[in-house]
Amino acid sequence: MTQAEIKLCSLLLQEHFGEIVEKIGVHLIRTGSQPLRVIAHDTGASLDQVKKALCVLIQHNLVIYQVHRRGVVEYEAQCSRVLRMLRYPRYIYTAKTLYSDTGELIVEELLLNGKMTMSAVVKKVADRLTETMEDGKTMDYSEVSNTFVRLADTHFVQRCPWVPVTENSDPGPPPPAPILVISEKDMYLVPKLSLIGKGKRRRSSDEDAAGEPKAKRPKHGTDHKEPIPDDGIYWQANLDRFHQHFRDQAIVSAVANRMDQTSSEIVRTMLRMSEITTPSSAPFTQPLSSNEIFRSLPVGYNVSKQVLDQYLTLLADDPLEFVGKSGDSGGGMYVINLHKALGSLATATLESVVQERFGSRCARIFRLVLQKKHLEQKQVEDFAMIPAKEAKDMLYKMLSENFMSLQVGRQ
Repeated sequence: MTQAEIKLCSLLLQEHFGEIVEKIGVHLIRTGSQPLRVIAHDTGASLDQVKKALCVLIQHNLVIYQVHRRGVVEYEAQCSRVLRMLRYPRYIYTAKTLYSDTGELIVEELLLNGKMTMSAVVKKVADRLTETMEDGKTMDYSEVSNTFVRLADTHFVQRCPWVPVTENSDPGPPPPAPILVISEKDMYLVPKLSLIGKGKRRRSSDEDAAGEPKAKRPKHGTDHKEPIPDDGIYWQANLDRFHQHFRDQAIVSAVANRMDQTSSEIVRTMLRMSEITTPSSAPFTQPLSSNEIFRSLPVGYNVSKQVLDQYLTLLADDPLEFVGKSGDSGGGMYVINLHKALGSLATATLESVVQERFGSRCARIFRLVLQKKHLEQKQVEDFAMIPAKEAKDMLYKMLSENFMSLQVGRQ
C-alpha cells in the first residue's frame, strides 16, 4: 500500500471514529495482522482502549480476525474497505435515486452504524422521516419495512454472518474467538416481523408537547424490557452490489452514446433481469430469451417484438460485442458480455486521458499500439502516418509517463 493511501486511510479513520481508532487502524494497515497484546505494546495504548477500538473497526467491517492453530487471535485491517468510505455519499445517493428518501435513510443508517437489526433500522428511519413531515403526519413502520424488504430482495442490504447455535453439550472451554457463518440462501432472507407503530418526534429537553416539565413526567420503563423480535439477526450494506449497479449504469450509458436510447433501454432491461442471478464477477449475464426481454420491458415502452428483435440483432453484430447471442430458442438467447464491456470502457477512458494530456496525435499512436499489442518505432510511423521525429518524441513522452513500456526483442 502506498504512503498516500495510508495517509488517506488515516484521515478517514480519524474523521469518522477519532484518534484512538485511527491509531489502531493505521498500525494494523502498516504492520499487517497482529494479536491483541502486540497491538497494545506497539501503539502504547491500554488493552481496554485497543479492545474498544477493535470492536468499532470490526463493527464497521474494517478489521477481520482469524484464529491460528495455537489459539492466538490475530487482527488484520481491510485497507480497501477503509478507502470505500469515500464512496459512502454515492451509495446513499444511489439508494435515494432507486428507493426514495426511505431507502436513502436505511442505507445511511447501516453505513453509519456498521451493523444493525432490521427492527432498529425501521424504527430509527421512521423517527427521522417523521421529524421532516408536517405536524400531525407520521411515518408508519410498515412503509419503512416494505422498503427494507425491497432493498434486501435486490441485494443492496444483506445479513451479517452469525455464530451458529450448536446442540453439543460438551462443557469444554469456549473457542478464543467466535466462528461466524452464513449460507447463500439465508443472506437475503428477511425475517417475518409484525412491526406496528409510527415514527415519533423528539421533544424538547425541558418540556414535552403538553408543556409538562421533564422532571414531572411519569416514567414508562417497559419499552426497553420488550424482547427484540429479530434479536441476533444483523444487517449491513452490500457495497459490492452498489458497485455492480455502478458498472451496469456505465454500460447502459456507453450503449446510449454509441447507438440510441432504445438500445440502452433494452440493455438496461437485460441487466435488471440478471442483477440477482448473475454474480458480480461473472464474465457474462445469464442467457435471456427475446420473449423474456420483451415481457420485461418497461410498461408503456412502445417497442414491438419485431423491432426488439432487430435491435437485439444490431447489438449482437456491433464490433464492441457488448451483447452476444448464445442460442436460438425462445426467439433467440442473448447475454451481456460484462468483461468485454468493462474492457472497452477502460480502453475508452485511457484513450481520453492520453488525448487530454498529450493531444490527438498521441492518442492515435496509443490506440494503434493497443490494437496491435506490439509495434516497432518504424511501424508506428508508417501506420499512424506521422513523421519520424514527431513520432519518436510522442513515444518518448508516453514512455516517460508510463503510458507505454519498452520491450526488447530477441535477436
